Amino acid sequence: MAKIRVFLTDDHTLFRQGIRTLLSAEPDIEVIGEAGNAADAVGLARQTRPDVILMDIGMTGMSSFEATRQIRKERPETRVVFLSMYDDEDYLAECVDMGASGYILKESPADQLITAIREVHRGGNCLSPRLLTRLVADFRAHGRDGTPRQPRFGTLTKREREILKMLAEGRSVKEIATSFQLSVKTVEAHKFNLMRKLDIHNKAQLVQYAIQKKIIRLMEPVLN
Repeated sequence: MAKIRVFLTDDHTLFRQGIRTLLSAEPDIEVIGEAGNAADAVGLARQTRPDVILMDIGMTGMSSFEATRQIRKERPETRVVFLSMYDDEDYLAECVDMGASGYILKESPADQLITAIREVHRGGNCLSPRLLTRLVADFRAHGRDGTPRQPRFGTLTKREREILKMLAEGRSVKEIATSFQLSVKTVEAHKFNLMRKLDIHNKAQLVQYAIQKKIIRLMEPVLN
């Protein structure tokens, strides 16, 4: 029987080593490579052609979402399972939009991760039970009171997400326009649209949202 070929992507070396050791003990799973960031994962996945990629959700540089989109576009048969510390519905929705087959919390027992790898390799989907329970509870609550859901990060375009991150990092509209070779007017329009979609009304709220959603990290400068 051919083994399930797994590729690891996480920016913490010790975490990758721990997952590699765990999976190497399984007779039907083979770890064929690893990367410390999303950009490297795209290139190495192209070379190694894995069956399943375990993708950390919170790495610097290229976003894990964009890496997943590229990988799935080039090789649709490769399944992606996100590993995350955050039981966040926005993250889950974005992962699904990018073509991921699984979302497993890093605090999950080892057997849940192994089960997820086997399940997505068979063509299924897998969520951490805690996240699934929360989604069901939220759905039921929404059905009872009719309160509309909050707009999610996945409603933003790729350009709006990039501009959101740069604004939260303290970049000015003029600086962003120069970076993307856009007019100031165009960047202002993107800024208006993203703030409208997220129901954000000032820069403080924008920074708070970016930190909450792990778009930027607390250690990074966010205000001048």
